[in-house]
Amino acid sequence: MNEKVLLVEDDPALGQSVSSYLEQENFQVKLITTLKELNDSNLEDFDLLILDWMLPDGQGIEYLKRLPNNDNNRIPIIMLTARTELIDKVLGLELGANDYLTKPFEPRELIARIRVQLRMAQNKGKTVLQGNDTSNIIYATNITLNLTEMKVTYKDEDVTLTKMEYALLRLFVENPNQVFSRDEILTKVWGYKYPTTRTVDTHILQLRNKFDPSYFETVHGIGYRFRQSPKGQE
Repeated sequence: MNEKVLLVEDDPALGQSVSSYLEQENFQVKLITTLKELNDSNLEDFDLLILDWMLPDGQGIEYLKRLPNNDNNRIPIIMLTARTELIDKVLGLELGANDYLTKPFEPRELIARIRVQLRMAQNKGKTVLQGNDTSNIIYATNITLNLTEMKVTYKDEDVTLTKMEYALLRLFVENPNQVFSRDEILTKVWGYKYPTTRTVDTHILQLRNKFDPSYFETVHGIGYRFRQSPKGQE
């Protein structure tokens, strides 16, 4: 294992406790306490970033805003915060955080989430089997996903998606006509069970606003499925 983790936490006791626990799990940990130290760090030297929301010289969320949200090579980021409002969690995820953990938390839960994110990062960009061919391009009617570049086109026009919108669209396009419950979507896209399923509905609405809404079919009492072709184009 020995993955390298950059931990940004200004609480000395919590920072040392988390560092010790991660080291016991065979992670290499660098602990820093300020936004300045983070800005001076090279993320390419690490496999994962654990970022505290509130720091003595600024907010971790401000750092997220400066990162490209569609960088396929960027390391996973887990936010740590005492904030519990749903809007704060959604904001962090929309700005590029991969996961979100509210203080206080159990170290075992943090380890589990770290391992989920590292597995997802290792699988990122792997090829998708289509019939007897292997390709980094997947298709639905009028929709093309370039997995290598994380680019999406709809009717030959580029479409700008957030990280989570892209992940959700990819799940659907790779599994046309399969019905997913909201809990299944949360687990597969976000990597864990989110406190509320409303975030799935919000992201479905966002995708419907960017594509033909009939692609994303509501299965009442269960969840959603993706139609390989929207209504009127079967």
